[in-house]
This record gives sequence, structure tokens and C-alpha cells, in this order.
Amino acid sequence: MLKIEENISLKAYNTFGIEAKARYFVCVNTIEELIAVLELPNFPNKLVLGGGSNVLIVEDIDALVIRINLKGIQILKEDEHTVEIRAMAGENWHSFVEWAVNNNYGGLENLSLIPGNVGTAPIQNIGAYGVELKDLFISCQVIEISTQKLLSFSKQECQFGYRNSIFKTEQRGKYIILSVDFELSKIPHQLNTSYGAIESELLQRHTAQPTIQDVSQAVIKIRQSKLPDPANLGNSGSFFKNPEISKKAFEEFIEKNPKAPFYKISEDTYKIPAGWLIEQCGYKGKRYGDAGVHEKQALVLVNYGSASGMDILTLAKKIQASVQCKYGITIVPEVNIIGEIKK
Repeated sequence: MLKIEENISLKAYNTFGIEAKARYFVCVNTIEELIAVLELPNFPNKLVLGGGSNVLIVEDIDALVIRINLKGIQILKEDEHTVEIRAMAGENWHSFVEWAVNNNYGGLENLSLIPGNVGTAPIQNIGAYGVELKDLFISCQVIEISTQKLLSFSKQECQFGYRNSIFKTEQRGKYIILSVDFELSKIPHQLNTSYGAIESELLQRHTAQPTIQDVSQAVIKIRQSKLPDPANLGNSGSFFKNPEISKKAFEEFIEKNPKAPFYKISEDTYKIPAGWLIEQCGYKGKRYGDAGVHEKQALVLVNYGSASGMDILTLAKKIQASVQCKYGITIVPEVNIIGEIKK
């Protein structure tokens, strides 16, 4: 039985811990319930909320907020080398990674402890320590909001990019992801320990022949040492994307900043760590009321208690302007900014 509530606080439903209200709110546990909600004629404005881990809510939402709570993990098929798995959208991402690791299915271990749910992971093409969701992705099952048609998107159709997909660009707001299919490895696993932090952590643990369990534990320890737990300090992980600049812009940048870290993406594209740029502008550890920049990681904006979404957004814009002024580089939010939906 669907239960539509009114004037519900969303503080518990976003990892920033922002106090904002939804005019209407409903939690759906099945695809049938979701279809029924989408067909409701009296709620023209609807907003989908997954795990609430990659959003900043800047004001009360005058709409029907739909929380996706579809659960379940199933094996679709397997052979001696690989296994195909379907995870429903409402599954907690890290719990899903733990399930895979505990079952000795490899590929997801570098993505341990990323906050959020499975259903929002493809939207962002989440990634960490040399692995992106697209590397394990087969397809996702979706519902078209306007028609309630059930469709499937292949990896190619999702148009994955750096922290990006078709669901953030031309198809933004048109579909709701219901489930995601992954191809994971069985023995032998192809581990990705190329990131120095993982190698260093494994060396400290004297792990000469790491397993996927070892890599997962190393990633968890690294993330816990750098990133605040949203349960203790409101945040949404990395707030900004790492900017990518042209070779010409990079050459001009590195000539002025010879000690700056960078990653070569292609012959004409270089990535500069946004955290480094923000730290050089003096924001690391800074606090403005209850909005601030984390003391250990300048990429992470935090809510020390009662910051509003607008407080966080104001700080973000101030940081953007500073980086633009000092380096001529534009940094853009990785999180989705959610404001009032106008009628």
C-alpha cells in the first residue's frame, strides 16, 4: 500500500545532512509501486532520490520526492571465469561490493566504501583508484518516467565519461534506473593495484600476493584515513570533478606551477587534481559558520552541523571563483545540485 506523506524532512535522506523538506514523499519497494506512483495524476512534479550521497539540496522541494528502495542481488549466469550479476537500484553500494568480495567475485574491490546506492552509480560513473563503474558494467534496466515503459541501456548507450553518463546530460531526469548488471571475475582475478596508495598500504601489511579481499581492505583503510564518515560529519565525498585541460593550457599551467601534480589522459588532455588547486587557494580546513572544507581533503565540503544547502553552495562558488582567478581553470561540481522544482 502506497503511503504518500506530506512535509517530510529530508535530513536523514541526504549524506550532507541538510535540513530541507519535501512537500510530498513516498518510498517505493517494488517496480509495480514505482509505476503506480509515476501514474499518479495529482503530482505533476516528481523528483527521484536514491541514496542521497551525491546531492546537495539547496531549498525545500515543492514536489513528490520518490525514494527508490528496490532490493535484491541475483546471479544471471556464470562460467569458470566470469559471473554476471544483477543488483537492484536500492541496494547500498558498499554492501553490494562487500557481497561480491565475500563471494570471491572480483572487479569491484577498488570501489569499496563509496557512499550511495547501486541505482545512482551509473549516473555518476563512480570511480576510484584506477577503476570506474563502466569497467564492470554490462547494462542497466530503467523505466521511462513519462511513459512508464521498461527499457534497457547498454554500456555504449550510457555514453560513460569521467564522472558522467547520458543520465546526467541529454537524458537527465527522463529515466529511473531500476537495476544494474555487472560482469565480475572469478579465479584468477586481474587486480588493479597501480595506484601508489594501494601499493603502499599492501606493503605496510606485508601482503606480497594480495587477494581481492586484501585490496578492498586497503581501499577502505585509505578512504577512512582521508574522507569523513557522513554518519559523523555531513558530506558528499568529492564535491568537485578533477578538471581536464588541453595540452596548450597544461603547458602554460605547468610552466608557472612546475611542482603541481597532474595525470596525462591523452596526447591533448591532462587532468589536474582539483583538491590540489583548492588547497593552493588556501581553503583546506577553512570553516565558514557550519559550512567548511575538510581538514584532510580539500575536495570534500562538509556540514559541521546546521549549514544550509545554500551555505554549502555559496562556499563552493567562492572556491570556484578563487581557482578560476588564480589558475584560469574551471572546476565544476561532481554532486548534483537540487533546488525547488517550479510548477
